[in-house]
Amino acid sequence: MLAALGKIRATILRRRLTQLKDATTLEEVRHLPGNYHELKNARKGQWGCDLDQPYRLVFTPIKDPIPTNEDGQYIWLDITGVEVIEIINYHKEK
Repeated sequence: MLAALGKIRATILRRRLTQLKDATTLEEVRHLPGNYHELKNARKGQWGCDLDQPYRLVFTPIKDPIPTNEDGQYIWLDITGVEVIEIINYHKEK
């Protein structure tokens, strides 16, 4: 399966998956290389991180509902596991 992604994307994907697996909370990856970030609009409740441009790894927290503070912001520190959804160029969806 990884071979179908190409060498560069497969290498970066392995790195991102290892980062996510090794983290005890999502906060631990927040400032790592990979630009981990919350998605917006139709993808609210999902997160993305960079692979090779323009592709992203998209994932969601396994905790439902997603932990939020009193202002409705997601609490990265309380997210202890994720489920990978897809690899996609979601900017192409616009």
